[in-house]
Amino acid sequence: MLNLTSKATHPPDRAHIPTFEDLGVELNPEAVELANDPARLANAIGGNGVKDLFASPVVFISSVAACLGALLFGMDLGILQLTLTMPQFKNQFPQSDPDQDRHGNLNRGIMVGLLELGAFFGALAAGYVADRFSRKTSILIGSIWFIIGSILQTASYAFSMLVVGRFVGGIGVGMLSSTAPTYISELAPPNIRGALLVLEVACISTGQVVMYYITYGSRHIKNDWSFRAPFALQMLPCVLLLACLVKLPYSPRWLCQAGRDLESLDTLSRLRGLPTSDARVQAEWIQIRAQSIRNREVLVNAHPKLENSPFRLELAAWIDMFKPGVIQRTYIGIMLQLCQQFMGITAILLYTPLLFGMLGMDYEMQLHLSGAINLTQLLAISLPIFYLDKVGRKPPLLLSGICMAISQYIVGALVARFSHDWPGNKMAAHAGVAFIYIYILVYGCGWGPIPWALPAEVHSSARRAKGVALTTCTNWFGTFIIGVITPVMMDSIGYGTFLFFASVATLAQVWVFFCVPETKGLTLEEMDKLFHSHSSVEDAQNVEQLIHMICDDRHASANGSSDDLKGVEARIEKVA
Repeated sequence: MLNLTSKATHPPDRAHIPTFEDLGVELNPEAVELANDPARLANAIGGNGVKDLFASPVVFISSVAACLGALLFGMDLGILQLTLTMPQFKNQFPQSDPDQDRHGNLNRGIMVGLLELGAFFGALAAGYVADRFSRKTSILIGSIWFIIGSILQTASYAFSMLVVGRFVGGIGVGMLSSTAPTYISELAPPNIRGALLVLEVACISTGQVVMYYITYGSRHIKNDWSFRAPFALQMLPCVLLLACLVKLPYSPRWLCQAGRDLESLDTLSRLRGLPTSDARVQAEWIQIRAQSIRNREVLVNAHPKLENSPFRLELAAWIDMFKPGVIQRTYIGIMLQLCQQFMGITAILLYTPLLFGMLGMDYEMQLHLSGAINLTQLLAISLPIFYLDKVGRKPPLLLSGICMAISQYIVGALVARFSHDWPGNKMAAHAGVAFIYIYILVYGCGWGPIPWALPAEVHSSARRAKGVALTTCTNWFGTFIIGVITPVMMDSIGYGTFLFFASVATLAQVWVFFCVPETKGLTLEEMDKLFHSHSSVEDAQNVEQLIHMICDDRHASANGSSDDLKGVEARIEKVA
């Protein structure tokens, strides 16, 4: 059953931290050495090849189940690509058709974008729910919201009911998409974390492909079930996710934050497929416990007057995301998500038939090319699984971003030069189609998965849920803006739409080169050192002391005199 108790707010008194002996666990001596050497521990856990993805079936299956939320968003994209062009849909909702309503382009954009706006609020709520009630509970609540929204969309006969259904369903999508990266990053060992996080983006593409071709078939139904059936079918993965949820493990890191240390050890043992006595399991558990205690110390000591006011302390924790030492991480996640959207990916995925129409393709060819582009994205998004944990995050971002910018510039130039006479310039039209395909291919190799994976990696465990929620809701807000303005842009500035996205892509690569750090192979707790926080030395000292206390090594924890320890504790930073 799901546990709905709130997480522990107050850190344990250091004099009363439960040791191995207190918890009835026999300490493996090698675990202490590994816990004090994160790099050695990461190497001891395993390699980063494809076979390592399946080394722990529990981790892999749990990650796939969590990614079903991403599948739902992909399915929505697949439905809309075709539904917006269906005569049956236009007849039922003439407000979305520019030929029947002079505000049709704007209404179409609003209808598309309201799911993303709902996802913005859902992602923001997920940060609180995931921290206070667990990652699993956030997945549960998100699934319920999505099912309600899907029912409203399936049953809608009025345009207003349709857009409300999309907003409600979007809340669920936002909660699921925000929680999944956090949950996966906390289940996975550092050696395969990047590859597993790619699964979420791969599920978006899979859902888009599957639902696109289902809708492609249902369009031949003469009545309104041509679009209602796909809306109803998108609930099936959500029902499957709810069925799996009971069996999914809690995050070991969240369990430690909630003060459930023994349960955390048992869960970690099951995830790694090793006994609780194994030095690697114990070392990882020690690190998680020490970092969890330290994070709670930082929060309470930064806001001592709020210690007895959980709501105000929670609000202060959100504000802390924008304070020195943390804002750099928050800023990187937000910028990655904004750049991803304003480089034009959602515009292409949502309005592919319209874009191919701008290149002179007839209706049937638009549909065939749109289906093929979804398959191309699915192929491309699967490739990073093989190299992301080997080459890192930054090189694929730069290479794919440069290629995306070049592709958009070329397509914009072709539309500007030849759109007046596509029949007489078929080679130019085909070249434009080819460069849209190149854009999708290189997007999947870098800018597709990494903006989702990297924010979950850079935040410490106590701030990860909120950090991912902030960056994910930024993605949804950007998607909402792009979804609303793209039809209007295509109608008003034509080829300028492509040039706008290309210019953003160019600027984004300059920013990545100078501002985005490399996170390859680092444990989650090592991320602090990347950002050169003024408190990093104190943090490392405190975590090391906590490790010794957890292992009941009183001599080591007291090494350097009690005065030094008090001095360190007196200088507790305001932000971790």
